[in-house]
Order: sequence, then structure tokens, then C-alpha cells
Amino acid sequence: MSESKLAGQFFDAAIDLLARVRDEESQNVAAAGEVIADTVASGGRLFAFGAGHSSLAAQDVVYRAGGFAVMNLLAVPGVVGVDVVPATLGSALERVDGLAAAVLDTSPAQAGDTLVIISLSGRNALPVEMAINARALGLKVIGVTSVAYAGATSSRHTTGTFLKDHCDVVLDSKIAIGDTVLTHDAIEAPFAPASTVVTSALMQAMMAAAAETLVERGVEPPLLRSGNVDGGHEWNGRVMSENRGRIFYRHA
Repeated sequence: MSESKLAGQFFDAAIDLLARVRDEESQNVAAAGEVIADTVASGGRLFAFGAGHSSLAAQDVVYRAGGFAVMNLLAVPGVVGVDVVPATLGSALERVDGLAAAVLDTSPAQAGDTLVIISLSGRNALPVEMAINARALGLKVIGVTSVAYAGATSSRHTTGTFLKDHCDVVLDSKIAIGDTVLTHDAIEAPFAPASTVVTSALMQAMMAAAAETLVERGVEPPLLRSGNVDGGHEWNGRVMSENRGRIFYRHA
């Protein structure tokens, strides 16, 4: 079977985007890592939020081998993924005013914690309101978004602002409007979205920067190991026990 030209083109486009964010966002990634490290070192908790497919990158840093044990998913019912039926409900809920405030008010997040908010467009009410309310509660906010949307689309929040306008640090994914990176003469719609690849890489780079900063300060990063290697369960049990008050995916 011959190789797929389009498959190769997708890899090339994704690699180009990864190289671009590596080079252009390095200072912002380091700054985000500092925020994460500050929170961990001071005993704070970490939370990640994303709606729809943006939730994939949030979930990618929660309870996983090589990840920080104290990173928690801030889940909003109905918007985490396509498991909700109908799937279009999740998109509709992203535009509902007041939902983010209700979620934050009933969550364990508090002053001194850090919230990472992922939204490709950064234009919907939910991520914008989430950032505004989180900062009002005393949380640090890191936004992972495509800044290009702010210059080409209108905000869906009552303030007319975007996620990028309410963050302590912004990581720009450089994803083009519409997300997709491929076209074909015989296919009417553009296809092959790259935002998940790039956003997940930005998230992992940020966490790596945080680990590096903690080590430089003489602080052991609260990392999990794979449960599929010898000693992994014992290691994770110890780390989770030591950080019990900062983990909400296991302990109430």
C-alpha cells in the first residue's frame, strides 16, 4: 500500500506548528511554569479546565504517569466532552452566562491556587467568565488559546473581551482560525485539526518548566509514576498520601 500524501502533510503542518510555539512561546511557557511552581511550593492546588475538545488537553495533565499529582480537572457538567447527548449541548453551554461562576463557587478552588483555562477561540462566555471569576477569587490564571481569534472574531461574553484579556500568563497556540490545516480540491470543507496536538504539547512543556523550576528551588515535584511499572503503585500511593489535601480526583 502506498503512503498517504495527506497524512504526511498533516505531520508536516503539526511539526511546523510545534516548532513555532516552541520558539515563539518559550518565555511564556517558562512564565507559566513559574506560576505553577510558585503554587506547588506554597502548598496551593492546581486545576485545569477546558470545554469540548479543549478538555482533552486539560485531561492530559491530570492523574497520569509523569504528571503532577496535585493537578485536578475542573469539570463543568455537560461540557467536558462528546459523551454528553446531544453533543451539541456542550457547545451551547459554553455560551451560557453565569455557569462558570456557579461552578467555581461550588468547587474546592480557592485563593492561592492556579487554574489553567484552555479555549481555542477564547471567545465564549464560559472560559471568559471562568477567568474573570477565578482571578476575583484570588487564583492565578494561565490561558491557553489562539490569540488570532481575538483579531478575527467577536467575543460572546457580555464584556466583549476574550480569555486572553483575563490571564496572568497567556500561551498562544498559534492555531489558525477554524483549526484545520489541510484542504483538498475534491473535498469541500477544510479538515485535519491540529489544536489538540499543539495545545497538549504546550501543557506538557509548561509542566516540564514547572518541574525544572521546583528542582532549582530544592523542591521535589509531586510526580506520579506509571502504575504499569514495578513499584509504581507504591510510589503513587505515597505521593497521593503526602498531598491528600490537594487532590480532588481521589479524595473528597
